[in-house]
Order: sequence, then structure tokens, then C-alpha cells
Amino acid sequence: MPSAPPVIEFHGATLGYGHRRLWSELDLVVRRGEFLAVLGANGSGKTSLLRTILGVQSLTAGTLEVMGQPVRRGNAKIGYIPQQRRFDPLTPLRARDLVRQGLDGHRWGFSRPGRIDWRRITDALDTVEAAHLADVPVGLLSGGEQQRVRVAQALVAERELLLCDEPMLSLDLAGQATVTERIDQARHDTGTAVVFVTHEINPVLDHVDRVLYLAGGRFRIGAVDAVLNSATLSDLYGAPVEVLRVGERILVVGAPGHVHHSHDDDEVET
Repeated sequence: MPSAPPVIEFHGATLGYGHRRLWSELDLVVRRGEFLAVLGANGSGKTSLLRTILGVQSLTAGTLEVMGQPVRRGNAKIGYIPQQRRFDPLTPLRARDLVRQGLDGHRWGFSRPGRIDWRRITDALDTVEAAHLADVPVGLLSGGEQQRVRVAQALVAERELLLCDEPMLSLDLAGQATVTERIDQARHDTGTAVVFVTHEINPVLDHVDRVLYLAGGRFRIGAVDAVLNSATLSDLYGAPVEVLRVGERILVVGAPGHVHHSHDDDEVET
């Protein structure tokens, strides 16, 4: 019986804007159930990588297939946690309504009677410890609470691929642990492949299979220890970079444009 095709397959992929190359000649295969962390400095093309997979941005060169097919926009097999943007305080949508969009895709109005699986929606909120927020308008939630609801929206339907763009922003340390554990549990339970863009590797360190590190138009792919070391990152940046192990944490020192987020960097949930 033939094996399933890779969930994501880049070959010779290049992405750029005008004369600027974000990355070039990327060969990357992501398989079912794999957890890939995408790291790099601001402007290195991490979010743009996700946009190509979503079909909203075209490669400059090379090819990309998603689940064995040419990439297309609106693929229902892909779940997506976008980079955080605060909702307007007057947004009338409740948390449960936002999660519901992960099942039926409707933004406004009501589905036909009997078509909404509210238990499934409540369970999704509960798994990110946000069931008590179900009837609260999303515009009144804190940044961290909104982020938990977005994660619940992405997890409520079992997707073959989950794209996460900085999903830990505005979460405190406990919230980061909850979100990363639930995402990791989903990929083990359903075989979902996870592509997780982040500035901070430590909250997902125990879950990551491989790292894709983008910097200065170049990249490295491999296991955490093979990529996150002083020699590899110094070569990638063309400048001295020191990678320190402090207990079970990894600290990157001296990487140009690298931002290290902690739970104090943004509005944290309360």
C-alpha cells in the first residue's frame, strides 16, 4: 500500500520582494505528525513562509505541494493561528462564536438549527482552559484570553496541518505551557503536522522534532542541537553568535535582529 504523501513539500523554493530575497533554494519536506519550529530574526520570512503554504503568497521560484497537491487558497485541511491582532472592543462576536468558525467557516449569522455542535466547541475552549469565556464578547477579552480562543478555534476541527504564527504572544508562562501542550497533544492524537513560528524556542523545546532557522536569505534545517549551536548560527549570520544552555533553556546571544520574547514583552493575560 503506498505511503501517504508529505504534508508539505518545498523544492528549490525562493521567495523575495523586488531585489530582496527572504530565502532561496529551500528544500523542505514535512510529514504527518511532525512538529517543525520556524525561527529567525524579524523580517527573515517566517510569516511569509506560512503565507505561501496558505496559498495567499506566491513563490518567486521553485515548487510547493500541500498534501500531494499544488498549493491552493482556502484549503479546508489546514488550520491556522494567525499572528495576534486585537479585536475591536465593540466586536459583538462571543468567544464561542469565534471558535465555531473553525467548524463551519461562517463569520456572521446563524447556521441551520441542529447543525452546530456546541459541545465540541465548549470542549475546544475547555482544552485551552477558556470554557469560562464562552459567552464573553471577544473584544472584551485580554490579549492572552483572545489568543487562547484563537487556539481553540484552530483545534476544534481535526486538520491535517496546523500553521501557528507566534501563538504564544500575550500568554503568561502557564498559558504558553497550556497552548503548546494542547497543540502537541493534537498532533499525537490525530497525526496533524505542525509548523510553529516563534521567537522563543524554550516553551516548545520538548515537543519539537526539527527546526527551520531563517536568517539573511539563508536557512538551516535539522534537529534542535544540530541547528541551535554557536557554530551553525555564526555561519548562518556571518557574525559571531553564541548559543548558551542554561539548565533546560537555550539562549541565543548576538544574533542580528533576533528578538527574544518573554512573558513580559506584551500585554499578558490576567
